[in-house]
Amino acid sequence: NFSHIIGTERALGGLGGTTHKATDLQHVKNPIGEMNEHEVDSRRHLSGSQVLNEFKEIAALRKTFFDSAPESYFTDEAMTPIGKAPMAVFLSIRAMDSWVHEQDIRRAINKPGNQGSLCAELSVDRLIRTLPMVIGKRAKAPEGSVSIVTITGPVQRKIVITVKDGRAAIVENSNSAPTVEIDFDSNTFIELATGRATSGELRKKIKLSGDTALGELVVGALNMMI
Repeated sequence: NFSHIIGTERALGGLGGTTHKATDLQHVKNPIGEMNEHEVDSRRHLSGSQVLNEFKEIAALRKTFFDSAPESYFTDEAMTPIGKAPMAVFLSIRAMDSWVHEQDIRRAINKPGNQGSLCAELSVDRLIRTLPMVIGKRAKAPEGSVSIVTITGPVQRKIVITVKDGRAAIVENSNSAPTVEIDFDSNTFIELATGRATSGELRKKIKLSGDTALGELVVGALNMMI
């Protein structure tokens, strides 16, 4: 996790990425994943403390840069994982990615924390944006259906998604009875939406009511992370 973040932040900071090429790429699914694998593999020979120290160094450099960067840096357009967008949008994606990896590390060492922070809220809110695609295109919720997703905490959200004219969209509310209701905590939502676990593995943490068959399709298709 640290090696991946280091490589990305070095590249974004103009310090250049590794020239090392990993040889085992069987599990890699896309160009971004390949780039990440080269960075990770280039540091496999280092101790954990060495990698952590490098992470601290690049984090300090990036913070110094952001603290002094002009406003135009954040408003200028840049290529991002979602296409051209202001640099501020790209940085919000980077914050989400870094927080998700922090949670990976915390789960691995059984030290939960930072689950209700501003970064946690940002991450949940960015991933919520994918729900219409999940519900409309992947789960194929029927015309006129109303899906209510309740995230119970530490980050709390209630999302209503309706399907109208073949398109799923997030709305403020609906006068129609819900077709399906899905409840889980924000940690479970994050694990599902980032592909850290399957709905089967986390089934005991998920509550479904109404059209449970549709609910199963939705929670089984939540992984939207690259």
